[in-house]
Amino acid sequence: MLDLALVLFVLGLIALGLRRPFIWVLAYLYVDIVAPQKIGWTLMPSLKISLVTFVLAFGGWLLFDNKHGSRLSVRMGLMFALLAWCAFTTSFADFPEAAAEKWSWVWKSMLFALFLPLALRTKLRLEAAITVLVLSMSAIVISGGIKTIFGGGGYGVLVTLTQDNSGIYEGSTLSTAAIAVIPLIWWVARHTTLLPARHRLTMLYAAGMTFACLLIPVGTSTRTGLLCIAVLGLLLLRTVRHRFLYIGAAAALGLLSLPFLPNSFQERMGTITSYQADESASTRVQVWKWTLDFVSDKPLGGGFDAFLGNSFTYETVEKVDVGGGVVEMQRQEVTDEGRAFHSAYFEVLGEQGFVGFGLWALLHLTGLVGMERLRRRLRKSGDPAMARWAALANALQQVQVVFLFGSLFVGIAYQPFILIVLSMQIALAHAIRSDDARLAEDERKARLAQHRARKMPGKAFGGATA
Repeated sequence: MLDLALVLFVLGLIALGLRRPFIWVLAYLYVDIVAPQKIGWTLMPSLKISLVTFVLAFGGWLLFDNKHGSRLSVRMGLMFALLAWCAFTTSFADFPEAAAEKWSWVWKSMLFALFLPLALRTKLRLEAAITVLVLSMSAIVISGGIKTIFGGGGYGVLVTLTQDNSGIYEGSTLSTAAIAVIPLIWWVARHTTLLPARHRLTMLYAAGMTFACLLIPVGTSTRTGLLCIAVLGLLLLRTVRHRFLYIGAAAALGLLSLPFLPNSFQERMGTITSYQADESASTRVQVWKWTLDFVSDKPLGGGFDAFLGNSFTYETVEKVDVGGGVVEMQRQEVTDEGRAFHSAYFEVLGEQGFVGFGLWALLHLTGLVGMERLRRRLRKSGDPAMARWAALANALQQVQVVFLFGSLFVGIAYQPFILIVLSMQIALAHAIRSDDARLAEDERKARLAQHRARKMPGKAFGGATA
């Protein structure tokens, strides 16, 4: 029944796109995030729905969409350069088969992210895309939140919509994305024109989804999610009205929630301060050291999944109860190989070398700076209509900061979620630039009309003269 419902829903979106081709872009957004082909088990996988919506989104825009307002930008150039560089490094990858497998989904995600700003040529389209992003994430996090409440969580155990533990459904990735999307949830709830903004039901849904997002790190028992919550809490200090009240409420909520948190979650969070006491954390540090040595020898990188070539030996420290209430610290030697990068930064550095890392870092840096400039300029404009777009620039920046922080500990550099957010930043900048151009043109025409009126006063008053 679930499989049939998913098929009918996607086919319904495709049918609506026959009348409004832009809906095919929204359909691919939904498919790219939720991955319904992983949820279904009979019809959905056989329909190749990802490929179908991908082709429809591009084809619909190319053949039927009005291109007025679509434009290129420097950041799109950076994104294209990164895509081209990834293709180049894949051609000489250390592990060709593994690299080809990763490239098979990375290029589609990056190409769609490159295309998306061209399709989101109006503010209404941008708002629609953000709403679909939020609702798509809600399908995943609300499911995970409900299962966490009823005791279905645990590290590597929580199942949301699918048993597949890859992509956005991987625990640390989902925790990062769930916390990162919270600013966009509240932007939609407060500023959308597609839903009843600030309506009681809209705000209630936003509050419920936020609670579900906060439960995801608990359900997945991921340290990354807890750190992302802390980062988002600090970011919100810049915009909340009553900061001291906010700090007090956040501290009280944290303390009150402690008795309700599972023991497995508390024990895992206890390893944050001492990486040597946790083999997983120790492995991360060793992989990062290996990556720095690797790129010093191969500055161009080793292509996708270059980590398969790593091998190292290190020591861990463990508390052991030897009896009689005596606890000893014992060291043991661990040999490991073929361990993942466990960091988007080291992932890009090891796979794409210094050139690829520079392009990736510059793409994100220009996004952070660009959104800050937009936020400040629009907020100071004094135009109430611009306040909602200033809030969106702030929300997109917060999403990016939280995701980048979570990426310190998870290899998610090419995940569709963050690439879509970067595209939305570009689309917002394009929309504001178009408004500026229209305003400048209107002012130019007004000045020209005034100039003509001064030169021909008789015509300005219906032909009468003094």
